[in-house]
Amino acid sequence: MKKTRDTKSILLRVLLYLFVILVVLVTLYPYFVMFTTAAKSRAEIYSTDGTLLPIHWLWQNFKDIWTLAPLSRYFINSLIVAGGSTLIAIVCGIPAAYALARMKFKGKKIFLGIVIISQMFAPVVLLVGIYKIMSTFGMTDSLVGLVFINAAFNQAFAIWLLRGTFISISPEMEQAATVDGCGKVSALIRILLPVAAPGIVTALIFVFINAWNEYTVALTLISTDVLKPLTVGITIFNGYNMVEWQYLFASSLFATVPVIILFVAIEKHLVGGLATNWLHSRFVLRTHGFSLYRVVIKYSSGAVFVYDVAKPFGS
Repeated sequence: MKKTRDTKSILLRVLLYLFVILVVLVTLYPYFVMFTTAAKSRAEIYSTDGTLLPIHWLWQNFKDIWTLAPLSRYFINSLIVAGGSTLIAIVCGIPAAYALARMKFKGKKIFLGIVIISQMFAPVVLLVGIYKIMSTFGMTDSLVGLVFINAAFNQAFAIWLLRGTFISISPEMEQAATVDGCGKVSALIRILLPVAAPGIVTALIFVFINAWNEYTVALTLISTDVLKPLTVGITIFNGYNMVEWQYLFASSLFATVPVIILFVAIEKHLVGGLATNWLHSRFVLRTHGFSLYRVVIKYSSGAVFVYDVAKPFGS
């Protein structure tokens, strides 16, 4: 009986591994095709007898794209737009999410509903209105305009995600910090933000990738070539009569590099333990109308902080 269970367990594990490998292969295959196509010549790409792998590997294509188009300028523009919009969305999203998670005020449900509804509108639906507003403020051909637009369209998700993160953190941590002499702002910065680091990082990655990949609004608003972000700039390889697939795919592969670097850097940042670890809040005793709780917080440095929080019965 035990041997049968072990056999089933091994079989299920093998099937799971095979499924994971299949998913990885399916996911990576388009990038493999992009890579092999980027190393081909134009004649080989348009040949009727084409092969998956290049007959002659033209590594020069990866070098030529930097001289055929101002890719370095496009990269900088995309970094400015993605980085600026991410900064605004996170900085504005944290206090808004904290207020929705911790505070009680009139119109809270209405505001929360607006946050949810705003996520239902795609930028392309509001394109005419966006252009009119940006034209009114003289920001139709400006990176600053793109920064604010991308921040606005990603703000709702950042608030919603961060709100859930703050709700999942026990209020007793703030109460413990208050007992220790911290105000609300100080408790938010010193206690909640380190604990909420995984949620903040998730929101940061989402906003950055969305802003980095944005195409429609940038195509509509930006007309000056040196101000175009990478997603719009690389369309220079789409000729009127022929698409230069080798250059288009080569530049597209380079466009994925900053996102990969960001993810790896943040993953390393989290593994390094810059966030704190919430251990537990334990009931200690009940006396004189109060319940005493002991809150334990462990920081990545190894330091452990213990707070005793007294709460009235029923609170």
